[in-house]
Amino acid sequence: MGIFRDIGAPGLIVLILGALLIFGPKRLPELGESIGKMIREFKKSVSGIESESDETKNIEDKKEDK
Repeated sequence: MGIFRDIGAPGLIVLILGALLIFGPKRLPELGESIGKMIREFKKSVSGIESESDETKNIEDKKEDK
């Protein structure tokens, strides 16, 4: 999240106000919820890929030991 490190508090306030003006107060919570779901699904898929690669390495190591 290197890009957000450079924004700072004033920039974050401007982003929030801009989003509020664009999407409106009724739609903003729905937007936040959908972004949260998207990030959770992305993290699940990334961790799933990592666990699959770990399992594959373990299986290959067992085959090499034999």
